[in-house]
Amino acid sequence: MKITENIEGFIKAQNEADSTAFANYFTEHATVSDEGSSYSGREEIKGWIEEATEKYNMHTKVIDFTQTGSKGTLTVEASGTFPGSPLVMNYHLEMDGTLISSLRITG
Repeated sequence: MKITENIEGFIKAQNEADSTAFANYFTEHATVSDEGSSYSGREEIKGWIEEATEKYNMHTKVIDFTQTGSKGTLTVEASGTFPGSPLVMNYHLEMDGTLISSLRITG
């Protein structure tokens, strides 16, 4: 499994609870879909990850990553203070160059 540098940085920022660095891995008008809610733009994404980090104290460990063209799937084991922890989650990514334009989390 080969993980691209930008995805490694994205996971590192999430695990270090660095919401500003995390949001900077997204395009200016990116979207995130998680737990039935959607967030648009870096500021909303930053707010979402700050709230999720505070609520769940989540840490992710990469299990698998595949990318074909601009689409990728990142499979992680997520642990934290949420029911069923740890859980395997899939991050469905759409990329615009090295930045994420869309993230949909399932699992």
